[in-house]
Amino acid sequence: MTEPRPEIWIADDDRGVRFVLAEALRDAGLTVREFGDGEEVRAALRDARPSLLLTDVRMPGEGGLALLQALHAQGVGPVIVMSAYTDVATTAAAYRAGAVDYLAKPFDLDQAVAAVQRALADVPLDAVTPVSPAPTHALLGESAAMREVFRLIGRVAASDLNVLITGETGTGKELVARALHEESARRDKPFVALNTAAIPSELLESELFGHEAGAFTGATRRHAGRFEQAEGGTLFLDEIGDMPLALQTRLLRVLAGGEFYRVGGRQLIRGNVRIIAATHQDLDTRVAAGQFRADLKHRLDVVRIELPPLRQRRSDIPLLAQHFLASAAQELKLPPKRYSKAALKVLAQRDFPGNVRELENLCRRLAVIAPGAEILPADLGSQAMASNAGGWTDALREWASQAIADGELDIHTRAREALDQTLLQAALAAHDGHRQHAAAALGVGRNTLTRKLGASRTRRPGKS
Repeated sequence: MTEPRPEIWIADDDRGVRFVLAEALRDAGLTVREFGDGEEVRAALRDARPSLLLTDVRMPGEGGLALLQALHAQGVGPVIVMSAYTDVATTAAAYRAGAVDYLAKPFDLDQAVAAVQRALADVPLDAVTPVSPAPTHALLGESAAMREVFRLIGRVAASDLNVLITGETGTGKELVARALHEESARRDKPFVALNTAAIPSELLESELFGHEAGAFTGATRRHAGRFEQAEGGTLFLDEIGDMPLALQTRLLRVLAGGEFYRVGGRQLIRGNVRIIAATHQDLDTRVAAGQFRADLKHRLDVVRIELPPLRQRRSDIPLLAQHFLASAAQELKLPPKRYSKAALKVLAQRDFPGNVRELENLCRRLAVIAPGAEILPADLGSQAMASNAGGWTDALREWASQAIADGELDIHTRAREALDQTLLQAALAAHDGHRQHAAAALGVGRNTLTRKLGASRTRRPGKS
């Protein structure tokens, strides 16, 4: 006698999502029932139970997270949560409530089917953790790369595993560390951060482990180090790749045994601290060069979260820029400002070598110095020009060098005329010939634009 096929329930108020997902699961040999909201699921539970439920987070009436918690209280599961509104708080809340996986919309159907098959093979969770009020996080992003970061934070936060956060300077590694702490069971205990590159090497040991009075010159009293300060909570070690080798050895012993001595002390201290480390360096390269201990790297790199540079998630730049501009105005008690579409387009084309931190600093400057309520490309000044640095400026430099070498005359005048004409043509083309809009985009008055247009026409080749 053959066993009945698993029955999958899908709860989503979007009929299109239900349809395509249900068809994909049926093609995989599964039985599927569809529901438009949480109330329909609850009604169906009176007569049957699913092998697995896929539920959207936001639905009319009861939301997916409340439904998830209620189902686990009744022993119904496993549950996979779906949402187009992926953020740290929602993702972490879903995992805390017992979700076995989280699918960010739009998702690949093959991946969704694979997630369902994995969940069916697993044993449902018995313990249910109530959903705590979701804290707000400074991490923002809607790109696929950031959705994956949010998913990892949500999945890893509830564990006590050590985490290594990698990424370029300014990508927000400390924000990720704080989110991991705030979404963990340690959230009511201290979060202590230490930038190991900012502390002189001779003082770093004392900063980490503390010292006793008289341990060294100037140590007049006992000092609790960061490990003691973070007891029961999370210790974030930023720029771990710069830690001296001698101190790496001591840190390794602490991670292995959970015990340490203060500098100059004889009392063994046992600590209960979760370690989250971060670096902008390639630790594998430093290990190969003998600058970082391989065994310490393995202790820290239990779970890795890699933050993408801002240039690899340009679609997030407008969202971040508007958020930072509004936050700066509120913090500095300034009138609110907004970006024009053209200004946001210029920002999205920039590489931002300083990443999110550079963008935030730019927005703070604009909140103070931009003259109008709407920020235009001209307000970005050299910042806008820098977005194409290495492109037209390199070509201009080559042209100027060649012209000077050839002994040509009036180079500056000719270059300015060519620049004016190019900018005017680009602005008019972007605004369908509307002179006032083109002038605003360039940051000049309409009369100035008209005058320059007239001048450029009189200097066309063939005109006398």
